[in-house]
Amino acid sequence: MVKHKNSYINRELSWLQFNARVLQEAGDETVPLIERLRFLGIFSNNLDEFFKVRYATIKRIDQAGKGGKSALGGIRAAELLEMITEIVIKQQSESLNILENIQNRLENEGIYMVNEEDISEVHEEFIINYFHQYVSPALVTIILNDSIELPILKDSAAYLAVKMILDDDERQFALIEIPKSIDRFVVLPKIGDKNYIIMVDDLLRHCMDEIFNIFNYKSATAHMIKITRDGELDFESDVSKSFIEKISASVKHRQIGEPVRFVYDKSINEETLEYLMSKMGIDSKDSIIPGGRYHNRRDYVKFPSLGRTDLLYDKIKPLAVKGLSFGGSIFKAIAEKDYLQYAPYHTFAYVVKFLREAALDPQVKTIKITIYRLAEISHVASSLINAAKNGKKVTVSIEIQARFDEQANIDYAEQMETEGVNLIFGVQGLKVHSKMCVVERFEGKKLKRYGFVSTGNFNESTAKVYTDYTLFTANQKILKDIDKVFDFFETNYKIFRYKHIITSPHYTETSFNKLIDAEIENVKQGKPAYIKLKMNSISNYRMVDKLYEASRAGVKIQMIVRGICCLIPGVPDMSENIEAISIVDKFLEHTRLFVFCNDNDPKVFIASADWMTRNIENRVEVTCPIYDKDIKKELIDTFEICWSDNVKARSLSPNKPNAYRNNGSESKIRSQFATYSYYLNKLDVAL
Repeated sequence: MVKHKNSYINRELSWLQFNARVLQEAGDETVPLIERLRFLGIFSNNLDEFFKVRYATIKRIDQAGKGGKSALGGIRAAELLEMITEIVIKQQSESLNILENIQNRLENEGIYMVNEEDISEVHEEFIINYFHQYVSPALVTIILNDSIELPILKDSAAYLAVKMILDDDERQFALIEIPKSIDRFVVLPKIGDKNYIIMVDDLLRHCMDEIFNIFNYKSATAHMIKITRDGELDFESDVSKSFIEKISASVKHRQIGEPVRFVYDKSINEETLEYLMSKMGIDSKDSIIPGGRYHNRRDYVKFPSLGRTDLLYDKIKPLAVKGLSFGGSIFKAIAEKDYLQYAPYHTFAYVVKFLREAALDPQVKTIKITIYRLAEISHVASSLINAAKNGKKVTVSIEIQARFDEQANIDYAEQMETEGVNLIFGVQGLKVHSKMCVVERFEGKKLKRYGFVSTGNFNESTAKVYTDYTLFTANQKILKDIDKVFDFFETNYKIFRYKHIITSPHYTETSFNKLIDAEIENVKQGKPAYIKLKMNSISNYRMVDKLYEASRAGVKIQMIVRGICCLIPGVPDMSENIEAISIVDKFLEHTRLFVFCNDNDPKVFIASADWMTRNIENRVEVTCPIYDKDIKKELIDTFEICWSDNVKARSLSPNKPNAYRNNGSESKIRSQFATYSYYLNKLDVAL
């Protein structure tokens, strides 16, 4: 196989390109103002998780004395750490400019962000009362001195670094932890028709005398700092502890993991900065990033709307799935044909309806389901508990290593176990990331299976903003295979064979290679050949190489990749037949869809797996074939709608990464809005 010098984009640098697309949404003046602020929050939250996981991993590689070039796309770990920091500093600077622009525009809308220096007399009493009633009881203030070791600062918590000049000209340093238990944004009383908001940070600056009144100080300054720690879980080897106990201990330990990023207000005075860095043990291997006055901008996701719906996206009403009724039996409908739910365009309530019916139906004997991330208040979990109380044998494979949701899943696991649900904690060495459910129901003397397979988590909250397919089916062949996956959870020393579904870690790569090889063979024989792929990320170099091979053979490949894309499209003699785009818009594109021409008799699959090494080798994943012709067409239609996007689609071309795509169409096509219209038309609802 011919290898180009630069065959891949480094996955970390590609991820930073993705987060730049999120930042583009924050800077897009066609996006409603408050939504722009929320995209700024998503950008910031993404960065936090990136440093906890990816940056921390590269730092570990570097500290182990390994160059890491082969695993990191030909870049040494130390060099990559520097590149990341340089890019992030530029992105942070851009984000501050965007924030300033948004705040100026908010003022044009009568919404004012005030700080401690421009508080009006009208608001003075309200702020002091608010401080004493809500903020002061939640406050943690740490007085620093040379004789006392600095307490470990919490991961991703924001602190105000305070420097006081005392009456005797001595310096006194302190840290104020911004309380997470109260809203970051405090809405002040309106003055006329103008709205005023102050951040808790500035409220604290205004109330310094209330906090430090026991000190006789001449002046005081407060600047924000934040530390991000390594988010990897390190497990104890104590055999006397249960798996849940080990995970719980490890989650708690994460709060005191190694620091990997230190962000500070660039206007902080040098003496305070040097003192804090020496106390915290921050060194040159950490990413040290000068920032603005405010950190933890992820909190902008919860910026108050103030009733200004004109500054938000219009809410869509989730649609019904044509042919499914909440008034009738969902099992009866599924027995006749397969149905596709496409959230958030369709209501997620069909998943809950399915589980509620299974919980009540006397003929249902068993329910088996995988759970990766549950909503904070989960109707899915309550339905499963309901089923267990009704005597059903309920088996839940719950992944309590779902990153950053470990504690929430542990809490639900303990609750379900108490109620009689049979829990499976995955497979040693593998995360269970598949999204599936199978129900066994007696019909006469025969046992019949019903179930669903999805590309996304069974989570009512994320289903409002993540795009995901869920296939409801009574296809006994598919469901027999899915049932085998649950057998694998119990007896994972055996490798099961599946006739219809494709599973990781045993079959995903080889199965997709065969599908790609079939397209290569067809193009060689002069037959139609194409591949259409939609996924969150592609970073496995072997899969990238396979697509390059297909491209060189002449197979036309269209790729829609939201996040990481290590593949470089459009390179002569390597990937000239591959075009790749990314869509970042109102909803988070989360579907995984794979379409292979198969001589114009398309093979179509939905999946829980992206083409990343972790999905292929280190997780239990399920890719499900679509046999229903109507649903096949529906899936291909939705792909084509996305592919036609010329408003929110960005090109992943190496020459102009993240350039908005112009596909030559005279009409503007915004795929998420067009998809909703597509499903409205299916219901014959007037637009």
